[in-house]
Amino acid sequence: MTLRRDVDTTLLLLTVSLTCIGVVMVYSSSAIMAAERFHDGFYFLKRQLVYTLIGFGLMVFTTYFNYKNWRKLAVISLLGSIVLLGLLFVPGFGVRVGGAMRWLSLPGLTIQPAEVVKLALVLYLAHSLTRKKEKVRSLLKGYLPYMIVLAVLLGMLLKQPDLGSAMIIAGVAMGMLIVAGVRWRYLFPTILMTLPVIYFLIMQVEYRRRRIMAFLDPWDDPFDTGFQIIQSMVAFGKGGVLGQGLGIGEQKLFYLPEAHTDFIFSVIGEELGLVGTFVVAALFLMLILCGFRIALNCPEPFGRNLAFGLTLLLGLEAFVNLSVCMGLLPTKGLALPFISYGGTSLVMSLIAVGILLNISNHQGAIK
Repeated sequence: MTLRRDVDTTLLLLTVSLTCIGVVMVYSSSAIMAAERFHDGFYFLKRQLVYTLIGFGLMVFTTYFNYKNWRKLAVISLLGSIVLLGLLFVPGFGVRVGGAMRWLSLPGLTIQPAEVVKLALVLYLAHSLTRKKEKVRSLLKGYLPYMIVLAVLLGMLLKQPDLGSAMIIAGVAMGMLIVAGVRWRYLFPTILMTLPVIYFLIMQVEYRRRRIMAFLDPWDDPFDTGFQIIQSMVAFGKGGVLGQGLGIGEQKLFYLPEAHTDFIFSVIGEELGLVGTFVVAALFLMLILCGFRIALNCPEPFGRNLAFGLTLLLGLEAFVNLSVCMGLLPTKGLALPFISYGGTSLVMSLIAVGILLNISNHQGAIK
């Protein structure tokens, strides 16, 4: 088969634009806090730049690494990600922050296994759904094995606990299964059976229940559970149409919790205003449309499944983060792809784009 050597410049430019915005906003949202905590205003910026260089290096590699080779690594990647999740609960490896065991301390680096699991699951599902073809419509050979894999991953994520990542993974898996042709008569009962479980996980756990109550009425407890949502709304309100100006925002000054990670979009709203938030949202929308276009135009089933899964993953994460910051969803600790501070999230997102670029390069190939 022949291979196109040109790169999807639209997807590449969108990715570079979002990542550059992220670097600037990480510094703007973290400089004062970093100076206070670490006596170095560039503490987070320097690390984000390192992550960016690593991420772009791996993106270039995956852009020219034939995406079909990922099929050979799909099962190994999934098993490796499960091992990483398991290491979280081994004394000396897991790092507990804010009551959650989500970070893994390895020699020379700290990673968030949940971000690796997301990419590994997409690779595995794309490979397995392509291999099984019409068998995915079978209950025993198609549907149940995927539910077992998903149950293992969700169980380990909820053990941390990380309900946000668990819901993203469940959403991506269900989306890929639906597109692959899994019967609704299997999916619908599964969804119905999980509703009581979701209710229990949320309403019977005190801090989660309080988050839901705060989402419904943040002003009922404005100095505790409703504080995050209210301060985020204040940030958008202060920003107006054109914003306060880059670096001038006040909500990041210890009002917005995790301003450089979970609520970085709120900082964008305050400093760059409605115009800035619209630009960021539009860039994400165009990136997602590019990803789905690549999936639709791919003539090969594995590439089509892989492109759809990666695009759905990036799109869901962006949608949830933006919705949380705007008060449209309850507060969840999820990074905004390409923009939030965080090495694992940024690197995995750039790898995902590299794979999409490679799939795009193969479009139009002749067998």
